[in-house]
Amino acid sequence: MISIVETTPYDDQKPGTSGLRKKVPVFRQKNYVENFIQSIFDSVAGFRGETLVIGGDGRYFNREAIQIAMRMAAANGFGRVIVGQGGILSTPAASHLIRKNRAFGGIILSASHNPGGPEGDFGIKYNIGNGGPAPEKLTEAIYARSRVIDRYATVRAVDVDLDTVGQLMLGDMTVEVIDPVADYAELMEALFDFGAIRALFAGGFRMAFDAMHAVTGPYAVEILERRLGAPAGTARNAVPLEDFGGHHPDPNLVHARDLYDLMMSPEAPDFGAASDGDGDRNLIIGRGIFVTPSDSLAMLAANAHLAPGYAQGLKGIARSMPTSGAADRVAQKRGIGLYETPTGWKFFGNLLDAGLATICGEESAGTGSDHVREKDGLWAVLLWLNILAARGASVMEIARRHWAEYGRNYYARHDYEDIDTAAAGELMAALRQKLPSLPGQRFGDLAVEAADDFAYRDPVDGSVSEGQGVRVLFAGGSRIVFRLSGTGTSGATLRVYLECYEPDAARHGRETQEALSGLIAAAERIAEISRRTGRDAPSVVT
Repeated sequence: MISIVETTPYDDQKPGTSGLRKKVPVFRQKNYVENFIQSIFDSVAGFRGETLVIGGDGRYFNREAIQIAMRMAAANGFGRVIVGQGGILSTPAASHLIRKNRAFGGIILSASHNPGGPEGDFGIKYNIGNGGPAPEKLTEAIYARSRVIDRYATVRAVDVDLDTVGQLMLGDMTVEVIDPVADYAELMEALFDFGAIRALFAGGFRMAFDAMHAVTGPYAVEILERRLGAPAGTARNAVPLEDFGGHHPDPNLVHARDLYDLMMSPEAPDFGAASDGDGDRNLIIGRGIFVTPSDSLAMLAANAHLAPGYAQGLKGIARSMPTSGAADRVAQKRGIGLYETPTGWKFFGNLLDAGLATICGEESAGTGSDHVREKDGLWAVLLWLNILAARGASVMEIARRHWAEYGRNYYARHDYEDIDTAAAGELMAALRQKLPSLPGQRFGDLAVEAADDFAYRDPVDGSVSEGQGVRVLFAGGSRIVFRLSGTGTSGATLRVYLECYEPDAARHGRETQEALSGLIAAAERIAEISRRTGRDAPSVVT
């Protein structure tokens, strides 16, 4: 029986670049989840009788939120819900299911790479029918509705059994509980040369994949170990846990330090990789070499034709503005389009749907292609394995040959996490005021050629996104980007992106922070980070 429940609005339900993210206690407030989900349903139209995909990364509160979402979907008129067994669905797998089943959309319950647990983070994101995140116009409508909502619809019913694969009814709506891995694994097998990768492992190739007790554990065990023949235990920390084992499921050099130390040790396997909380990010490390996400995008784009799914070549490459220009040089040499977008995967959706781009990437460890409309951590790992199998070379050899051909973009991101929100806003406002005076100034050996606040005009629909980050561009191809992140749940995170282009192969062996030292000093002088934030050093360097 459908129930209409009166409610009062909250004023803090504005979705960010990846949906609504808050601490678990915030989501557990009375009607907080219900208000936001009803605001989603009230902001779209035409879904009566249609299919909705629901799943999450297994973090704390995941199962409870899924039950709420299913009951509300039934009450609002959806005809079918597809949900992953145990409530599990990686974000790219959810995107694939939306597309494969021609679903109306999907609700993904995750806070991605943020920590979990009773006091940890949670998130709700709505994806549209193309499988990608809701565009800004829709998220703005959802937020507007959330500020005035006065009722929501639900059905009174016992909880659905999420642990048994099969079909059942919830009110008048069909619920299909499915194997969360099978459809995604079949898609990967269609894109990559599994035979060549199996032969690689059969020949003694060794790999370590850290699933970080997050959602990709079951996917990695099924694909890497069962289908590709990697030894048991190749997928480490492979059981998803509600609190990610007390760790931070972000595949970077801080939170995946054990993997990094292994790959730099004499006992290193041939290849190391990791993925994050919801499976959309990746970390790539060869024996003795960390591959930055920006370089990984460029190297994958340069070699993608070695995988069957990309044998016809790429239509174009898209990257977020803070991502290094390494991919630009690949696009230029291949004679294909290069698109520079704001941060946020939703900006790639139009390019992919229009056939303008095939591979996309962000410096924050997100890489993907037109097979889904989300970034995809395990996809990137499998493409790397396909390339390693086809080329018969190590990660180190592939990187060095790439730099010799295209030049090297020394690159790093310095994150200042959980800083005072007001101070962060004042820092960015001061930077924007300085923009007209920066061109022509010198900072050591660096001469400023241009400075701006990045704005993007979508080449498909003409929409404009402004205020996407302050760029300071120097002669010779170096640059600094300053931007506030929208993925945290407390305080503010200032991200400072530093990039130095080096065409001379004789200088490609320098340590990254040394190569960027002049830019690091310039960033401090330009933004006055220490004075304005009280921080003498970044929280995380990647």
